[in-house]
Amino acid sequence: MKLLVIGSGAREHALAWKLLQSPGNVKVFVAPGNAGTALEDGLENLPVTAIPELVDFAKKESIAFTIVGPEAPLAEGIVDAFRAAGQKIFGPIKQAARLETSKDFAKAFMQRHGIPTAAYATFASAAEAHSYLDEKAAPIVIKADGLAAGKGVVVAMTLAEAHDAVDAMMVANQLGDAGARVVIEEFLEGEEVSFIVMADGRHVLPLATSQDHKRLKDGDQGPNTGGMGAYSPAPVITPALHARIMREVIHPAMNGMDQEAEPYTGFLYAGLMVMPNGGIKVLEFNCRMGDPETEAVLFRLKSNLVTLMEHAVNGTLDKVEAEWDRRTALSVVMAAHGYPDSPRKGDVIHGLPNPASVEASETSEKDFYVFHAGTALDGENGREIVTAGGRVLCVTVLGDSVKLAQRRAYEVAEQIRFDGCQMRHDIGHWAINHHRR
Repeated sequence: MKLLVIGSGAREHALAWKLLQSPGNVKVFVAPGNAGTALEDGLENLPVTAIPELVDFAKKESIAFTIVGPEAPLAEGIVDAFRAAGQKIFGPIKQAARLETSKDFAKAFMQRHGIPTAAYATFASAAEAHSYLDEKAAPIVIKADGLAAGKGVVVAMTLAEAHDAVDAMMVANQLGDAGARVVIEEFLEGEEVSFIVMADGRHVLPLATSQDHKRLKDGDQGPNTGGMGAYSPAPVITPALHARIMREVIHPAMNGMDQEAEPYTGFLYAGLMVMPNGGIKVLEFNCRMGDPETEAVLFRLKSNLVTLMEHAVNGTLDKVEAEWDRRTALSVVMAAHGYPDSPRKGDVIHGLPNPASVEASETSEKDFYVFHAGTALDGENGREIVTAGGRVLCVTVLGDSVKLAQRRAYEVAEQIRFDGCQMRHDIGHWAINHHRR
């Protein structure tokens, strides 16, 4: 069986790695992939990003199904193109992907369908946005309307910061077209959680819960990033809250998409705020798995991912359930010098564990894995691994408790070195504090 994963980050490495563990003869192509996927037995990088070429490849190689990792190809209509060519692919069509590609669309969609979310206003004029801010109090949240690779959200603790954020997006054009419009919304206090489901157009299969750490530095300080670490499960999500999220968020979103576009297929990620009073509000929707949440969630998955995906692309998710390891999975991101604003490339990475065989019989006993994100092959023999992006590696472990998983993750991470490496040392602190309550 030949499979195709679209993307080049740690999320895609984790998806490919997990697919490869399935029984039987499985070959996974990753387009375009990274150094980790290039060096792993059973995986093969495909240096292609153009959608027509990917469609042609899927046809030529008789790819059983394709999984889309990142948001950009979804925004470009990759699912529409594959479907038009009769190729099986897991992801939402371009119109449905507006839940992620436009913050304004998502907020209006939630209002139309009674999905709880923060109060907001949208602006295409910097002057009007500044006037609105002058009427409000800080803290307040500024969001670029379009895709900004995890850099389009500013939680402004002062009005001066809020005004600066508007100027950066709308006047200085630092985010390009993504910041041409901004959404300004009320600041919410509480715990952020990630709630991800698989949807086949008719049925929904919830995945394990998770939480990620967005801020660059320890203690949730510094700028927002794409994510500096994550863990699964999220202890704040009780069985009762899980049922409520499905009832108040996931099912209304699926029903709404059915009414407005067509039945939603693909991963749907709801970023939620669980407030001190127990209420929930949606911070954002993503039309793909989160990163680094994917690495932690898939590390706990005991079910055959190929089987789950086959049900997903065939519309039979109601016939299958996902089984999870009872232990905690925790992921620590190792980021490049200068991340998130201007990550440096080309630093040589030392101390990486040798790429392990990913046969199920061998990996099932391993308690850690190092997934590659922004890495590339360099050097005379093409085997030297260097930094090639903002988030470089994601060290993921399993542990009998959050504390044990945290300790083990940093034991592994501290053996890996590259100049300018940035890494938080408190991933999992929310869960540890939760267990102390």
